[in-house]
Amino acid sequence: MKTTISFIVGLLLMIAVTDVRSEKAVSNNTAAQQGNISITCTPALYQLASGWATEYTGLHPDVNISVIKSTDIDAELKTAGTSGIFMDFSGSAADDQAFRSMVVGRNIIVPVMNQQNPYKERLLQKGVSPEMFAGIFSHPDKQQWGTFTAEGQALPMHIYIINDEATKAGVAKFLKSSRIPEEGITFGDKAVILEAIQKDPLAIGFCNVTDIVSGENQDLVANLSLLPIDRNGNGNLDYMEDIYGDLNHLMRGVWIGKYPGALYENIYAISSARTSDDAETAFLKWMITGGQKNLKPKGYCDLVNTEIRSQLDRIDEASIIVPPAQTGKTGAGLVLTLLLLAAAAVIISGIVLSRLFYRKGTTLIPAIPVKVFDENSFNVPKGLWFDKNHTWAFMESDGKVKIGIDDFIQHITGPITRVEMKNPGEKIKKGELLLSIVQSGKQLNMYAPVSGTILKQNETLNRMSSGMNDAPFTNGWVYMVEPSNWYRDIQVLEMAERYERFLRTEFLRVKDFLAATLKPESPEYAHVVLQDGGQLMDGVLSGFGPEVWEDFQTIFLDNAGKKH
Repeated sequence: MKTTISFIVGLLLMIAVTDVRSEKAVSNNTAAQQGNISITCTPALYQLASGWATEYTGLHPDVNISVIKSTDIDAELKTAGTSGIFMDFSGSAADDQAFRSMVVGRNIIVPVMNQQNPYKERLLQKGVSPEMFAGIFSHPDKQQWGTFTAEGQALPMHIYIINDEATKAGVAKFLKSSRIPEEGITFGDKAVILEAIQKDPLAIGFCNVTDIVSGENQDLVANLSLLPIDRNGNGNLDYMEDIYGDLNHLMRGVWIGKYPGALYENIYAISSARTSDDAETAFLKWMITGGQKNLKPKGYCDLVNTEIRSQLDRIDEASIIVPPAQTGKTGAGLVLTLLLLAAAAVIISGIVLSRLFYRKGTTLIPAIPVKVFDENSFNVPKGLWFDKNHTWAFMESDGKVKIGIDDFIQHITGPITRVEMKNPGEKIKKGELLLSIVQSGKQLNMYAPVSGTILKQNETLNRMSSGMNDAPFTNGWVYMVEPSNWYRDIQVLEMAERYERFLRTEFLRVKDFLAATLKPESPEYAHVVLQDGGQLMDGVLSGFGPEVWEDFQTIFLDNAGKKH
């Protein structure tokens, strides 16, 4: 049997090598023909697309980009197939596996109030429900601050909306109305409306986010404050709704789904899910990196940094070159390869099964147990100092300190696909950012256990981040550091025995987090909790999107070690 399997494996290797060579030849031939990119977009996005095309071709003169307007992107997609890039606001091809819909920017509408509003603090705590907003528009007699807060009594409310078609359409959709009622509402251009709200403590308004940004740090223009929306209408601004502290939090909240969908539109770039066009892929990457600065002048919001990293990861994962159908020998070779692979799979399966059942009658093959995460899953080696931020430190004999993350975290994240580290020479401070661990664009920030200067980073993690999963205390170390306050820092660190007890309480916090974030009857809850005994699956966050990771960061990691 060993001889038979060896023969089949050898045959498979020979087929694979031949196929790889064929793919490389096709890939090289495709690369030689690169340089032409077509963009088909809605009329509203034509200026943005044209600006991107002009700047990119200026940077890359060998690339030619044509931009075409279309009022029916869906029809264009059906006609063009998977050739070119298509831009619209609907992302209608998102469910079609032949296409990849990637968000490259947004139009966000936000309610604002005067910074001196007498009820600002209460509104920041309670928010305003969509039903309350609808009430002041549909019933002019409710246009008083008593509608939003009991203390408002009969003080008049002055409502302003920027006279822009996209803004008015978004507000109408938010109000669940075909159009905005005009009684008691003041419309005007951006400058007039913003000045009116800035001067009137009893004013509220709806604006595009780009209209109220001041400077490079995403600060609000003077004397304006965001007006929070109580999405679930329970009379309180819950944690899941609390994204109005500043514009950066708001825009991140939009990305992860915490903001009302009626008040924003995504700009989608739609392309083939498996493209062999390197020029097209490079342009898509540029749109969400260097091209982001072109959005604000056109009235659109750029993406937050974590979203950009997530989109880049999606592009890299999808950029597996699939050669186009070939004629002649190449096509026949592909068919033959598939047939041989299928036959080999059947033969090997038969051999393995016969081996397993040989002389054992109908004995069943034991099922592979699902790996679980419980109080006994994590390793806490003795001799290390542990910080409650889930990091560790160890002083070498020469006085240098090696640091890394603990074993608990990798049981939470599952496979770590990338590590974002600081560079040698940079200083770290206890309790501040140490590194970011990433899984397919979703990330968690980890905080330093000690202060000092980075002497060396574990460069192996740049190539094989799996070391953090396999051996977080040996091969998965992160930095070698020259400590600056070692003896003071270790006063609040824990040794193994005490830290192990701490991790048991952390495990309970994980279960509490999941119970609070996910409803027990939801499919997501069933995904991480095994039905037999209610145990957690290992890598509990791996199957979730960025919104759950963001919540885990702020609710769990950012509060690690605090009394609860």
